[in-house]
Amino acid sequence: MKILILGGTREARELADIASGERGLDIVSSLAGRVREPVLPVGAVRVGGFGGVDGLRKWLSDNAIEAVVDATHPFAGGITANAAAAAASLGVPVLHVRRPAWIEQSGDRWIRVPDLTAAAETVAGLGERVFLTIGRQGVAAFAELRDQWFLIRAIDPPEGALPPCHELLLARGPFTIADETELLTGRRIDVLVTKDSGGAQTEAKLAAARALGLPVVVVDRPPVPQGAAIAETVAAAFDWLRQRTG
Repeated sequence: MKILILGGTREARELADIASGERGLDIVSSLAGRVREPVLPVGAVRVGGFGGVDGLRKWLSDNAIEAVVDATHPFAGGITANAAAAAASLGVPVLHVRRPAWIEQSGDRWIRVPDLTAAAETVAGLGERVFLTIGRQGVAAFAELRDQWFLIRAIDPPEGALPPCHELLLARGPFTIADETELLTGRRIDVLVTKDSGGAQTEAKLAAARALGLPVVVVDRPPVPQGAAIAETVAAAFDWLRQRTG
């Protein structure tokens, strides 16, 4: 059974590692190619976009794909929607792997917003020194804010417009609470902005902000397609694949 894993996440790599050793499963992983030096999964890998729904549908058909696992980032809404539409048009089953969202804890000062535009509007009234941990895409939403200074952390440099007052910090997690606390205090951060990506790899910043009493602007995830099959863990996703093989 030939399986396409739409990847780029730790969960996608772990699933490819496990499933590649399973008899009866032929795995190919796909990466968007937006990170310059991605951590590659085990097995066959393709890199680059598909060309929208039509391009993905053709690729699935040409490569005789029998099931799709969307294990992309929780904020990769475009490819998630395209995968659901393309797979449905071919009658190919699709599973969306989504790690659990972060849960607000006692002492947190979270302000939830629906998107990055709302996040930019919100931080304007929360402080002068802002820590952006939203990845390299979407930073342009803050480019018009001239009264704030931004610490922008990403794996690769952002594209597009940047806020006039900023420092760019290129780094890849995981990060420790001690490191995040030192960063927040050393840069005299007033407010943290993050996407609700979930997972433990970048969760330490939330604990550090909680301990320091800092407000956190949390951008909500885009929804998965209505009625979609969802797995929260790699183990559940692997079980789903094994069920497809009978």
